Amino acid sequence: MDPEYEHRLLRQINIQNDNLSPVKMTQSLYSRTPTGSPLSSPSKLGDRFIPTRAGANWNINFHRINENEKSPSQNKKTKDASTDNIKDGLAYSALLKNELLGAGIEKIQDPQTEDRRLQPSTPEKRSLFTYSLNTKRLSPDDGTNISPYSLSPVSNKSQKLLRSPRKPTRKISKIPFKVLDAPELQDDFYLNLVDWSSLNVLSVGLGTCVYLWSACTSQVTRLCDLSVEGDSVTSVGWSERVNVVCVTKYRLNCTLCLSTGALAWNADQLSSGSRDRMILQRDVRTPPLQSERRLQGHRQEVCGLKWSTDHQLLASGGNDNKLLVWNHSSLSPVQTYMDHLAAVKAIAWSPHQHGLLASGGGTADRCIRFWNTLTSQPLQCMDTGSQVCNLAWSKHANELVSTHGYSQNQILVWKYPALTQVAKLTGHSYRVLYLAMSPDGEAIVTGAGDETLRFWNVFSKTRSTKESVSVLNLFTRIR
Repeated sequence: MDPEYEHRLLRQINIQNDNLSPVKMTQSLYSRTPTGSPLSSPSKLGDRFIPTRAGANWNINFHRINENEKSPSQNKKTKDASTDNIKDGLAYSALLKNELLGAGIEKIQDPQTEDRRLQPSTPEKRSLFTYSLNTKRLSPDDGTNISPYSLSPVSNKSQKLLRSPRKPTRKISKIPFKVLDAPELQDDFYLNLVDWSSLNVLSVGLGTCVYLWSACTSQVTRLCDLSVEGDSVTSVGWSERVNVVCVTKYRLNCTLCLSTGALAWNADQLSSGSRDRMILQRDVRTPPLQSERRLQGHRQEVCGLKWSTDHQLLASGGNDNKLLVWNHSSLSPVQTYMDHLAAVKAIAWSPHQHGLLASGGGTADRCIRFWNTLTSQPLQCMDTGSQVCNLAWSKHANELVSTHGYSQNQILVWKYPALTQVAKLTGHSYRVLYLAMSPDGEAIVTGAGDETLRFWNVFSKTRSTKESVSVLNLFTRIR
């Protein structure tokens, strides 16, 4: 275009815009009369204002209109279903920009970040024409420079884009991969009738019998039958080091007998808590009553016991709403926490952070609380909305799973310390009172009063970042 013609055209456009501006039109209408004298009282005059839509992004606006018409649940389902398609579309779009426009994109932005960037906002003030010197120097790694020895048809930037690792999406199946019948599995909050051994054998207390189920062969074996003695199983617990399972029983027709509902192994030492409000510690290698220690601190039934991962501290929860911490040398608790408003059965020590303890309260409390036992300070509290029955930390990630009773009967997976919900699993029709984790730390089994055992794939092992080296690689072998 001729520079003089362009200059005249722009000057005419500016003059027309100045003459047609609403302010000048209003001032001219109010400052003149048919006689040319100023107005003392301006009269009402109509005018048309045509809105400008030059800076509007109608693709985004129409997208927002359709999105608002849907319910929040429909929006969430649609967003989850189209996440993979959005990521693929972003990668394809970035590849086209690199090859056709020389954009030099090496990393794909997060779709959520991209959505926030595309949201309508106040446009920046920019000049119509800007003049500057191009001081950018092309580097050898620039996408425009293609090595003459490269066999790839795309640029270097596109190669980096295609080689960039894609973050795997976390998918937890909401359907159990196995369901077993468990007749006579009691619906009692104070019992612990399910445990998983290090040899991949599950022990379950059903009525007056204890059964063993092998996860490798699916073979079922009856370990013992207490019906002859008139007893009922109250708790089962596997030892970590040896293939030994402890079974506690309760005399059904005895009104003076007190049941033992909590067990915790620490190498060769066995800790047990019962309705007599005491915690007994025994060494199974010695005769009974010779190495017995009695710990007294609870005022009501002891319903939760758990040793720390370093085997130095024992945490106990009771029906008196107390959480106590004990050590090897003292017969009285070294720490006492009384923030819960209901019975404390769910107890779990973190395997990732030394001294981190999690506990859950019953129906009147519904909270999961975290404690720093090194400083005796409370950390965080989270209201789950239902009775907390069990807690277990993942062995591979900083996550924990909780099972719940009244009123939702659900299984929740949490991310710590953000305390965000990773997954919600449902299927039990009664309180999920029993929880055990597989020896590899990937699966859990839950039991409830609906007489079923359900197996879930919840946690996954972290993949090794070490690069696998092929045996055919010529640079790893000495010739």
